[in-house]
Amino acid sequence: MSVSARLPQILVIGTGDTKSDELLFMADIIGEAGGLPIMVDVSVLGDPPYMPDHSKHDIAKAAGTTIQAIINSGDENSAMALMAEGAANLVRALHEAGQVDGMIVLGGSLGTDLALDAAAVLPLGVPKFIVSTIAYSHLLPPERIAPDLMMILWAGGLYGLNPICKAVLSQACGAVVGAAKASIRPDGERPLIGMTSLGSSCLKYMKYLKPELEKRGYDVAVFHSTGMGGRAYEAIAAKKGFAAVFDFCIQEVTNHHNGTVVTSGPDRMENAARAGIPQIVAPGAIDMVDMPAWQPLPERFADRPYHAHNRLIGSVTISPDGRREVARVVAGKLGAATSPAAFILPTAGIQEWDQEGEPLHEPEALQAFVDEMRKALPPAVTLEEIDTHINTPAFAAKALEIFDRWVEQGIVAKGRL
Repeated sequence: MSVSARLPQILVIGTGDTKSDELLFMADIIGEAGGLPIMVDVSVLGDPPYMPDHSKHDIAKAAGTTIQAIINSGDENSAMALMAEGAANLVRALHEAGQVDGMIVLGGSLGTDLALDAAAVLPLGVPKFIVSTIAYSHLLPPERIAPDLMMILWAGGLYGLNPICKAVLSQACGAVVGAAKASIRPDGERPLIGMTSLGSSCLKYMKYLKPELEKRGYDVAVFHSTGMGGRAYEAIAAKKGFAAVFDFCIQEVTNHHNGTVVTSGPDRMENAARAGIPQIVAPGAIDMVDMPAWQPLPERFADRPYHAHNRLIGSVTISPDGRREVARVVAGKLGAATSPAAFILPTAGIQEWDQEGEPLHEPEALQAFVDEMRKALPPAVTLEEIDTHINTPAFAAKALEIFDRWVEQGIVAKGRL
């Protein structure tokens, strides 16, 4: 039976011993919105004043232990880590049994920590909503955020119900029920190609490549490489969600290496390699570090060319030595590939603003990167050096040439027209 033909089953996860009023209110709202609330209790010390569908003992059992052992584990951090493991295992099992159409979790920092693990086990297209006191905070590591995770700040609701808390919780519950009813999940009918880029004002290859790949029978998902886009790309790659990848904007590697908050996490450019997904890689915008435009520029970048993209994000170029460092980091990540990998090196430029007459034009620094990349790239990775800019049709043609060859050789699955 499809979700539209029955009430969508929504897991409502929280510590029922301390947040029973809020969780029962959420269950009522979900029911009124046309969903079926499934109560999951992740309390440790106490018990909720209601009978949950899945108790804390069920959670502990799913973690391979008992609630008493969890209590005796040491402190609240170790206890909640074990509860998070159990919750994730239970959520996965319930989804595999066809008993999950959506999930909503309520929590402070401890509950949010658990919620991130539970959300990570659900596939793309299954709505996941977290009501959190630390929603959108930089406390949340990018690598732990599911690609389609939704969050809302639990404003004014740390202790008990009030008009502000009710407004937030009712919106969240309505959102997860509506999402469960409306969600169109990936059907997998055509092989999916993952591609990374920035907006077309900076990188343009997707304009040429997407229609050509679609003509060949592939779906193409382009990820915006400004931190969270790269995170979504990596999360899907980790689950072997791509037939091949065109990872052409790896700026987030530079960002992470330079310590900016605009990061996808330390495993950027690693999950496709681990998953055995064929990779065509290029150094789009790797010469730039992105940072919040609303913060002062760090002193170490004070003398570097700067481009303010908008009021949220700005980019500063890295020095020749910095580019050599990044080249070695990229080469090291490519060296972990377990399936064919090719690196296209466009020697005439790697983003729109590094061309002659543009504010980030630094030919000597570009040359430093090119020279280091030639030296550092592992022998197992095919180097495709081309004397053109990354934004030219010639670059896209080279990418398609490699891809078509891999399809012909059976390295990449054929498209479905």
